[in-house]
Amino acid sequence: MKIGCHVSIAGGVFNAPANAHALGCEVFQIFSRSPRGGPALALSKDIIEQFWSEMKKYEYSEFVIHTPYYINFGSKNKSISHTSARIIREELGRATLLGSPYVMTHMGSFKDLGRSAGLAQLVDGLFETLNTYRGNAQLLLEISAGAGEVMGGDFEQMAEILEHRKLRKFRLGVCFDTAHAFASGYDLRDASSVNKTLREFDLAIGLENLKVMHANDSKVGLGEKRDRHDHIGSGKIGKAGFRALLHHPKLKKVNMYLETEHDRVKEDIAILKELRGKS
Repeated sequence: MKIGCHVSIAGGVFNAPANAHALGCEVFQIFSRSPRGGPALALSKDIIEQFWSEMKKYEYSEFVIHTPYYINFGSKNKSISHTSARIIREELGRATLLGSPYVMTHMGSFKDLGRSAGLAQLVDGLFETLNTYRGNAQLLLEISAGAGEVMGGDFEQMAEILEHRKLRKFRLGVCFDTAHAFASGYDLRDASSVNKTLREFDLAIGLENLKVMHANDSKVGLGEKRDRHDHIGSGKIGKAGFRALLHHPKLKKVNMYLETEHDRVKEDIAILKELRGKS
């Protein structure tokens, strides 16, 4: 298991490896475009070559891409759902060009349409995204904190999406966010709780579909259904839970990416490395 965090691409995507190296990352996550809107900068051959020159310079072999924040397949405004499909499709194409194995995304909220109609629109939106996609990057759906009507707040709902008859052929995977799962009611505070939660995940979804972890402690308690990240060991999950995750035999090839505030993310990386022990 390798450890890293989300890093900036300010000035160009080719700056990400140096930014990651400065923080002590072994892997890293990026936005390939502005997370708040606007067109994406074209990935020219020169930019891609410069990016991989920096990757080799700092001895990186893997990074992942997160989609922008505004993705919402549950909006009653159909153009927002269609735009979400287009943006994710673009990000999958950009990931293929850059050589990232995974693109992860939030899915949006059921609040406009309700669960039944919202789920149907989500399925249609993901089908629209992937039906003619032929790239190399795999799309991962991120576990949510269960706040309000946010999509993907429990394992059963995630399994329903992944195994839907229109989607199962697309090889969708899962990004497991520790803070989100904890806020949704899945305990991660010690080895026993981690084992129980991962057994539940395996029964509902299958651990083979868990490809990436977001390592975030939680400012809120178990099952409080709010998305509030905290620094490792400062939140309600605590170091014992992360130690158990880092040493779980079924997670050895699942890399961890921190999304904590950058004021202490370098310290968070060092804490996770210490809990993991030498690689």
